[in-house]
Amino acid sequence: MFDIGLVHYLTVGAILFVLGIFGIFLNRKNVIVILMSVELILLAVNMNLVGFSSVLQDLTGQIFAMLILTVAAAEAAIGLAIVVIYYRNRGSIEVEDISTLRG
Repeated sequence: MFDIGLVHYLTVGAILFVLGIFGIFLNRKNVIVILMSVELILLAVNMNLVGFSSVLQDLTGQIFAMLILTVAAAEAAIGLAIVVIYYRNRGSIEVEDISTLRG
């Protein structure tokens, strides 16, 4: 039928990476959108690792992809918890408001 080659993996990975970069640089107002854009970039890296792992018939890339998924899930959970706590205290999650914090 159809063979999925390395070009297909790399194309989808590149599209995800570009969408993640656009999400970070074009929308600098919402912290949630920035966190989702970071997740898209990590998914693009995972796509490339799985593609190369599939072509080279080696499981190392897939193991690294699972490790990155674990780190991304922890990053999303902690980042979302910080945003929720900040919203409860300040009533806003605008990036301009967060950048005025001093610690």
